[in-house]
Amino acid sequence: MIRDVDHRPRKRFGQNFLHDPGTIRRILAAVDPCPGQRIVEIGPGQGAITEGLLAAAGGLDVIELDRDLVGPLAQRFGGLGDLRIHNADALGFDLCGLIGDSAPAAAGQRLRVVGNLPYNISTPLLFAFIGQARCIDDLHLMLQKEVVDRICAGPGSKTYGRLSVMVQTFCTAERLLTIGPGAFTPAPKVDSALLRLRPHRSPAYPIADPALHARLVAAAFAQRRKTLRNALRGLLADIGRDEGIIATAGLDPAARAETVSVVGFARLASALADGA
Repeated sequence: MIRDVDHRPRKRFGQNFLHDPGTIRRILAAVDPCPGQRIVEIGPGQGAITEGLLAAAGGLDVIELDRDLVGPLAQRFGGLGDLRIHNADALGFDLCGLIGDSAPAAAGQRLRVVGNLPYNISTPLLFAFIGQARCIDDLHLMLQKEVVDRICAGPGSKTYGRLSVMVQTFCTAERLLTIGPGAFTPAPKVDSALLRLRPHRSPAYPIADPALHARLVAAAFAQRRKTLRNALRGLLADIGRDEGIIATAGLDPAARAETVSVVGFARLASALADGA
């Protein structure tokens, strides 16, 4: 890590720097970087896992918003391999542009994304990455444990909700490690977890109209205790459909959103798109 630089973590960047050697080893083992892979590290900070990623892969793209960390990263790790530092905001960064890709990338060209995401923008970042899934092989992301639990939850769970459905529609999701607050400086007030996402290479749940699907899922979970019939009344009226479409899609209008599977939402979204 960058130990010889006096850099105080900045709250506005959501900086919590990983420092625990055991946790670093476990994360690197979970990622298992290999020579020649195109790895992108989001928010390397003080470089806790940068060295291991770069040494194993031989090359590494890092996206760091804090310009005061760019020079120290280049100085400390630039001699270990082909380190490409992008002083940019990951929210608006064109990941696929790193491989000149405008269409689905071949398996050997896809990116592997690794990062410790700021809690305050973790959900927007997730969806920014999922939106570029065509060029991503997998993602290993450190997030608040509560968020990871919600992402990985299944129907019927108290934590199953909008985030679960929206992520699992496009990726398989797996929680790998729980990471205590003491592994970071400053220590957050909550546990973190390492999440692995693997984008579906072919549509597991075909979505004809992604925007309509997103509206559907948001409306269904807006008031969790409502039945689908009541929760979706406004949406159905907006697109000129009645509640019969819910049953047509194989769902019970009296069911609550928390009991509907990812494929169930995809099926209902497709039925709505067919008649919208």
